[in-house]
Amino acid sequence: MRVHLAADHAGFELKAELLKALVDDGYDVTDHGAFAYDPEDDYPGFCIECAEAVREETDALGIVIGGSGNGEQIAANKVEGIRAALVHSEETALAAREHNDAQVAGIGARMHTTEGAIALAKLFLSTPFSQAPRHQRRIDELTAYEESKR
Repeated sequence: MRVHLAADHAGFELKAELLKALVDDGYDVTDHGAFAYDPEDDYPGFCIECAEAVREETDALGIVIGGSGNGEQIAANKVEGIRAALVHSEETALAAREHNDAQVAGIGARMHTTEGAIALAKLFLSTPFSQAPRHQRRIDELTAYEESKR
């Protein structure tokens, strides 16, 4: 599976550790930056580029990392067709994939240990969408709104 990653300065170190762990597990990982630590960088560009790449590959997933993960998942959600979820526990990682078929997870590097964040990322990546009709119906409602703006 292809996994797209992005992070700002707050998630820079975690992204490097996650990239290594995912490659070691056999994932095909694309890094969308940041590529150097800059305490003044801004997350939207990195996260939007990551989400756009996920949108272009139907079997790909993405992970965006910042201090809390909030702004990063908001940025990813601005990309049409993307459902990004804030993942802060095992339950939210599972629900994001099983119920929402989220393609992007936002993870807060300041909210977890490195090991804990990597475990959440792997759980998100390994969990399939349930395809339950009630969940698909809700996703379809969101897609219809996105397309019609009504």
